[in-house]
Amino acid sequence: MAPSDPRTQSAKQILAPLNLTLSEQRIAVIGANGSGKSTLLRLLNGLVAPSTGSVHVLGHSTHTEAAAVRRSVGFVFTDPLSQLVMPTPQEDLELSLRRQKLGKAERRSKARAILASYGLEHLAASSIYELSGGERQLTALATVLAVDPQILVLDEPSTLLDLRNTKLLMRRLEGLPQQIIMSTHDLELTRDFDRVLVIEQGQLAFDGAPHLALAAYRKLVE
Repeated sequence: MAPSDPRTQSAKQILAPLNLTLSEQRIAVIGANGSGKSTLLRLLNGLVAPSTGSVHVLGHSTHTEAAAVRRSVGFVFTDPLSQLVMPTPQEDLELSLRRQKLGKAERRSKARAILASYGLEHLAASSIYELSGGERQLTALATVLAVDPQILVLDEPSTLLDLRNTKLLMRRLEGLPQQIIMSTHDLELTRDFDRVLVIEQGQLAFDGAPHLALAAYRKLVE
């Protein structure tokens, strides 16, 4: 697969053709800014389309079965304000739960229960803009997971978080049953993953165990 940037007709190649099967439970993607990490992740739920080749997720093509792919893949952006579209956490969760065709009262009750499970119930009616970075990121995660995707993709979710909130986020991810594919600049976060991909200038520079991938990446940087 080789992705094209939908915003431009330029022939610039963002990622070289890749042949990957991503089957491990926890996969991290690391690399410099502009290396192609985010583009790789966005290929996984059809936010970016490949210019050649194809991407299949759980047997569904992102080109011809985009709706099925997006039901299966939850995507968490670097900046939660990019995806929290309603004024409050409660309303955002209720909006997400509409996909489950629940009644209004049931959506309200379920949204409140989800927020409580994240320790956010007291913020249910707060403005999204009054929340801390960690609270926003947990709200975004809760909103994505509310509809039970099979795969969770996170694009540098700790970039805007301090150490305490980063640890809180990672603890939340540890107990999830979903397959997790996450890009990050925080190399420490990758140590407990099953597999790490190193992307360098649009190329897959390394693919393997975390300690080997980190060594390969540091060598590239040096």
